[in-house]
Amino acid sequence: MFANHRTGRNVSLPLALTLGALAAAALLVGCRKAEEAPVAEVRPVRVVRITEQVAGTAITLTGNLRAQAEINQSFRIDGRMISRSVEVGERVHAGQVLARLDRMNEESSLQSARAQLAGAQARALEARTMYDRMRDLLAERAVSRASFEQAQAMAKVTQSQVDSSQSLLNIAQNRLSYTDLVSDVAGVVTAVGAEPGEVVPAGRMIVQVAREGAVDAVFDVPLAVKDAAPANPEILVTLAANPALSAIGRVREVSPRADPVTGTFAVRVRLIDPPASMHLGSTVNGQMKLERPPAISVPSSALIQPGGKPAVWVVDTKAGTVSTRNVELQAYGEDRVQISQGLVPGDMVVTAGAQTLRPGQKIHWTEAPR
Repeated sequence: MFANHRTGRNVSLPLALTLGALAAAALLVGCRKAEEAPVAEVRPVRVVRITEQVAGTAITLTGNLRAQAEINQSFRIDGRMISRSVEVGERVHAGQVLARLDRMNEESSLQSARAQLAGAQARALEARTMYDRMRDLLAERAVSRASFEQAQAMAKVTQSQVDSSQSLLNIAQNRLSYTDLVSDVAGVVTAVGAEPGEVVPAGRMIVQVAREGAVDAVFDVPLAVKDAAPANPEILVTLAANPALSAIGRVREVSPRADPVTGTFAVRVRLIDPPASMHLGSTVNGQMKLERPPAISVPSSALIQPGGKPAVWVVDTKAGTVSTRNVELQAYGEDRVQISQGLVPGDMVVTAGAQTLRPGQKIHWTEAPR
């Protein structure tokens, strides 16, 4: 028994034990709540640092050498190709026979045309003889004027038949000559389009010949570099296998349409007096100075679209958190995007794990090489 000092009454031991147990339970619950306080989640991400881009910086692009003109050699008529005398890489000269078609049908057509011409010439000769006779008889008043005019008309008709048959014979002779595919340019074979034994239609490429003479270096250029290039740049083109061999080039042609897969533009650079050892098909490097810095390029995985507007996650390196920043896009590529505004050198942008973040999210980052 315990005494209550205020009332002087005695408190039973069971009641005291109950009150003590309740107090201990309340203290234990409070400790557990303190221990179970949520810990801020830290997500691992990969980031890339935006580096400074300086106007006037030289860039290097890789391309290959091609002829300014590549001529597709094809047959003018249909037929079965029986032979092709050249392969890729061989040199050809103007007038050289590249391939042949089966000549049987064209030879038969030529014989038929010759027979028709011979028949027309015989009829014309007969009609002409008759006309001459009728003309003499008309002078002697031995025949009527109508009979003479009929003979005259027949002579004209048969002569027209001779002319028509001669035209058909010329066509047949031409078609026979078309069974031989003759190169009209000198150069190097860069492609073949059919094999012996195939039935080929007229106009199908049989042999592609790169014409001798002017040479282009062809580069695939990103939009940002294309827009940052000066108006008439001087480009130093060097042979990749031997950088000591070089030539100066000028831009001759820029494709108006981007490649649908890579998003790049084909640029043809005409080489001025290239060394003879710069052969067609060789890999070359082209160096050019930019007028202004190109747009910032980041991996496509960095792009998010909250509210339908393009943005990226930017890292606060001091707080270790991320926040969104709206950006303006300049071009899309296969695996990268060009950003014209919104990022500055020194920014760190999340490139992997961007889709699982929220503003203020704590992160642990790993910087990826550019």
